[in-house]
Amino acid sequence: MTTQSQPAPPTTAPTAPAPRRFFPEVQGLRALAVGLVVAYHIDKDLLPGGYIGVDVFFVISGFLITTLLLREAREQGRVSLSGFYIRRVRRILPAATAVLAVTGAAAVLLLPSAQLLDTAKQILASAAYVQNLLLARESVDYLAAGSAESPVQHFWSLAVEEQFYLVWPLLFIGWTALPAHLRRARALLLGGGGVIAVSFALSVWITSTDPSPAYFLPQTRMWELAVGGVLAIVLTYRRLPERVRAGLGWAGLLAIVASAAAYDDAVAFPGWAAALPVLGTAAVIAAGHTTGPLSTYRLLSAAPARFVGDISYALYLWHWPLIVFTLAATDSHSLGPAGGLAVAAGSVLLAWATKIAVEDPVRTGGLLKTGRSALAFAVAAVLAAATVSAVQYGHVQAKRNVPFDPAVHVGPQALSGPAPEGDTAADIYPSPLDALDDLPSVYDDDCQAMPADRSADPCVYGPEDADVQVAVVGDSHAAHWVPAVREVAEEHGWRVSTFTKSSCPFTTETVTRAGDDDRPYEECADWNDDVVDQLTGGLAPDLVFTSARSSAESARAGGGEEGKRRIAEGMAEQWEAVEEVGGSVVAIADTPTQRARVPECVELNPGDPSVCAKERDEALGEEDPQLMAADMDGAGAEVVDLNDRLCTEDSCPAVVGNVLVYRDSHHLTATYSQMLAADLEEEAADPLSRL
Repeated sequence: MTTQSQPAPPTTAPTAPAPRRFFPEVQGLRALAVGLVVAYHIDKDLLPGGYIGVDVFFVISGFLITTLLLREAREQGRVSLSGFYIRRVRRILPAATAVLAVTGAAAVLLLPSAQLLDTAKQILASAAYVQNLLLARESVDYLAAGSAESPVQHFWSLAVEEQFYLVWPLLFIGWTALPAHLRRARALLLGGGGVIAVSFALSVWITSTDPSPAYFLPQTRMWELAVGGVLAIVLTYRRLPERVRAGLGWAGLLAIVASAAAYDDAVAFPGWAAALPVLGTAAVIAAGHTTGPLSTYRLLSAAPARFVGDISYALYLWHWPLIVFTLAATDSHSLGPAGGLAVAAGSVLLAWATKIAVEDPVRTGGLLKTGRSALAFAVAAVLAAATVSAVQYGHVQAKRNVPFDPAVHVGPQALSGPAPEGDTAADIYPSPLDALDDLPSVYDDDCQAMPADRSADPCVYGPEDADVQVAVVGDSHAAHWVPAVREVAEEHGWRVSTFTKSSCPFTTETVTRAGDDDRPYEECADWNDDVVDQLTGGLAPDLVFTSARSSAESARAGGGEEGKRRIAEGMAEQWEAVEEVGGSVVAIADTPTQRARVPECVELNPGDPSVCAKERDEALGEEDPQLMAADMDGAGAEVVDLNDRLCTEDSCPAVVGNVLVYRDSHHLTATYSQMLAADLEEEAADPLSRL
């Protein structure tokens, strides 16, 4: 589609400088950006804020694309939308498609099946340029928090760019449609400035209120590309004096390097923090072609910098899959110096080969120059990704769906009885591939409160006319006891109400929200207040089961001894409130913390899942505030400790009696929890006898 206005080029500033068509220093900036990202991904300790390299890329992309759009608008008097997208297809899709295809094939050979499922989904999302939206959604999905990293998740930044370019060209189409006397640079600057203002405000607001998805959302990132675009408009009509540009270049370079060195994963990003690398990049570009032996131009336009800049796109695409595959192949959590150098060297070689064999032939040849060919290639790329995803999914499906057999899957009985029947290598239930779906009913029934929830909406199970009312209260470690509690309740005809919320222990002490810059978890405090109101109001349960993960930290005192004491005191206060309305409290001691991604470990070691076990002292090493609270004066809670049904004297296995114990590193599978119902009833015999 081509949108036209007046055929005559617009009249603008009377003395616009001759436009530059090549920017060697920008190639050097690309080299710096990709270097920061690669170093950060190889070892975060090298450059803890190296992720800002993506922001440098955003500014560069906005600058270069806008330069081309503005040149077309000034020279042709119109902007061809179809031509714009043909150029995007030629520039982006060939290398991206090649990397996705190779990565998809390698994933089948190198990745655990559980990780392969996520990779299949993300390859399709990457090919459709919605990867950032998928990651934004999963970043607030508590169940996905422990998932292994996908080899294509870095495609999120490409998705942000392409979403921006669905909107940005329209600004120039509208500009060229204006009457000639209104077609001034200030009109473009006003439109671009509006995009910056709105997007930056959203970035600051969303980063402060919902930081997990903020990193990936297009509305929090568009201002960064728009800064590059507005800079391109300004530099088309104005050029700064040489004496200003020389210092500006070094100031900008310093801002980029300083943010890469000073920032880390704890910085709320993008938000305000993104302004430093974004403005630094803009400053370096604004400095432009400066003279002098110590100019940033001389540094960034040097041959080595230009070479890395030339392959920077392919280097960005290749480095992350190589890291993920290397870690998977070596079964390790870090590359180490030798591994890091090998990945870096391999990434450079693959990037150079991709440029020579894929990018250059498309760029210099006659391929994909028409709208039909570009569209056909884009559709073919998505279909190819869908095919790869389907193959991966089929490969995984062939390994799942193990049927439950009571004679084989005896679970905790194996700790005190004879060995179960069956072949452990083939008979683990649930299958490691199904472990993440082996959840307590509160998840499927949509009553496991999410981090943003401030009021409780419990699930209720059992007969309405039950003589005994039971509640389950606490965080996700309370939720994983719901299957056991429901099993006991169904046997006795009790009614069960569940009050569980992610990362929210039942305490009056405000805790931090784990993984969210350790900010005070005010939503948890409000939710707990509402739970107490419901428990002490109309519900007034006869018995409350509660549990919580031991690693919770106090917002005032952290996770040390003082912090745990404060959390314990808050738990005792909550228990006392329940007891005042006639209820008994059973605190279930926290369960072991295992190795990361237990199901994947079991899948990789089907013949000997014992290698996935953790020593008991280490797995249960965290001091449990619940046990501290039970020892406090006035605390009337009964403590139930079922860890002898999860661990031997020496270790805490990942598989017990052919049953997979954990669905991640610290949550029980619903199957194993349900199998502990008799043990829970036995250990809680005293409070249960009073019902």
